[in-house]
Amino acid sequence: MRIVIDVTPLSHPRTGIGNYMLGMLGGLAEAADGRHELVHFAPTGPRNVTRLRAALDGIPGERRLIVVPPPSNVWRKLWSRAQRFPVERLVGALDVFHFSDWMYPPQRGGLRTTTIHDLLPLHHPDWVDPRTRALHVPKYHHAAQTCDVIFANSKFTAEDVATGLGFPRERLVVAYPGLHPRFTAEGPAADLGRPYLFTAATAEPRKNLDRLLEAFALLRANHPELQLAVAGPGPALRGEGVRALGYVRDDELPGLYRGAKAFVFPSLFEGFGIPIVEAMASGTPAVVSSHPSMDEASGDSAVRVDPRNPEAIAAGIERALAQREALVPRGLEHVAQFTWLACGEAHLRAFANRAAH
Repeated sequence: MRIVIDVTPLSHPRTGIGNYMLGMLGGLAEAADGRHELVHFAPTGPRNVTRLRAALDGIPGERRLIVVPPPSNVWRKLWSRAQRFPVERLVGALDVFHFSDWMYPPQRGGLRTTTIHDLLPLHHPDWVDPRTRALHVPKYHHAAQTCDVIFANSKFTAEDVATGLGFPRERLVVAYPGLHPRFTAEGPAADLGRPYLFTAATAEPRKNLDRLLEAFALLRANHPELQLAVAGPGPALRGEGVRALGYVRDDELPGLYRGAKAFVFPSLFEGFGIPIVEAMASGTPAVVSSHPSMDEASGDSAVRVDPRNPEAIAAGIERALAQREALVPRGLEHVAQFTWLACGEAHLRAFANRAAH
């Protein structure tokens, strides 16, 4: 098969979607093992094409990186809305076109597929930036109307797409994210001067940072030695023992996970919750929101808590500290299933199965 993947999100600094895409591309190449032709396609501006090439470095595949005049997002938006000028005009004949969140141009033939990571902008439009809603919501509806297959990063998201968008369940495929090899229990641990809890959060309302700060203040009554280390961009944080780390490089994350007494993730909504499995893979117990969107990432290896109740979050952290020796090996066993090779294999199986229909 000749499989064309829209890799446009890799032209900007990577977030969760970009990291999933990069891992999926590597897993797809490993699963294909030279038996299929993989084409990485993106129309992007002159400044961003360098970042895109760097992101793709080392991943097997043909490059079709089209430099367009800035602002490139306007070109992609117009192309998607017009539904004219099929993608084959730029990439040649194809058997599969997998488009991204950033555009959905037309195609003449072949399978049409995409990935939906969550339906947060539909369920909670007030939790996301208006530009995010404007980008994702039209893509959701277009995908539901035109795709042969939609991939989801969890069973929860797949069911959400089936019920929320009316997409046939038999054409939904779960392709779990994998883990980067850097996330292991062996290796150097960060030293922040005092014992610490760790969380990765932004200022997004769904990350629920305010309630975590309340829970931490309660916890310090019994654990004054602890500090709370918060990785991620956001507003200035206040509170005794709270330490804002700001932006943390990818290669710094494993050490921060390893050094933490526990990882705390009281999010209100996720598509999957990759930080949960990163923490477990790093040998750290996880305290996780009880929202069902995080069931698959957590398995039975995390301490689950009501994310809207600071007292419950504090009590969950206490349990994780007390049960660390039991939780760590359970977490390591649970996360072994999440590999990028498995993700790539799920994509290839779905392409082959649908093409046979």
